[in-house]
Amino acid sequence: MTEQTQITSLSVFRFAGPGARLWAFSQMLLARPAMARLPDVGFWKLFGSGTGEGFTPVPNTAVYGILATWPNLGSARTGVEAPIFERYRANSKEDWTVMLRTTAVRGRWDGRAPFVGSGKSSGPLAALTRATLRPRTMLKFWQRVPSISAAIGSDTNVAFKIGLGEVPWLHQVTFSIWPDTNSMADFARRDGPHARAIRAVREGEWFAEELYARFDIVGSSGSWNGADPLQTFERPEPA
Repeated sequence: MTEQTQITSLSVFRFAGPGARLWAFSQMLLARPAMARLPDVGFWKLFGSGTGEGFTPVPNTAVYGILATWPNLGSARTGVEAPIFERYRANSKEDWTVMLRTTAVRGRWDGRAPFVGSGKSSGPLAALTRATLRPRTMLKFWQRVPSISAAIGSDTNVAFKIGLGEVPWLHQVTFSIWPDTNSMADFARRDGPHARAIRAVREGEWFAEELYARFDIVGSSGSWNGADPLQTFERPEPA
């Protein structure tokens, strides 16, 4: 990995108590100027989440996330220590950040190509999907989500998974971490709720816009549910 390889950071935060949760909800609007002013930040998004593993239409007022791209690992490390990130950490009871290098990407996000691919995956990898739902297909999509969520949650290969949203019910992101390409591909191809949903999406043109990306894991810091989700893998370089 060269010094100029683009890095994507994903930070997730868990908040406890009404005051902290209200603060986190307010940041969906109020944190935007601070994010836009960060040195070296490229594409960035603020997220809410769904209940359970996040793959539900019911908002989870306790969990929020920040995704950002940076020109290199050094600027990414500096960026996630900026005051806006520290305010999130100070108000949360738990947080976890993972650093990612894009290995493959297709599609658009808000009409842009935010991630720069830089080679094949090696070892543990992360997968991100992002879609804008067409309003006419929204109900059909969310009717399929509980069975997909159950399938992902029961797959022991998944080290971490979360569903995030820019706009409730319409702009959705899924993020998951797998031990290798084969285990992720096996889940995607296996006949079940996920595969059937993918076929329905393609045949019915449910999405107005979509993006799919894979990443190598460069580093991590913090904890989620009391531990680093990557502890079952060989420990990456700390983020």
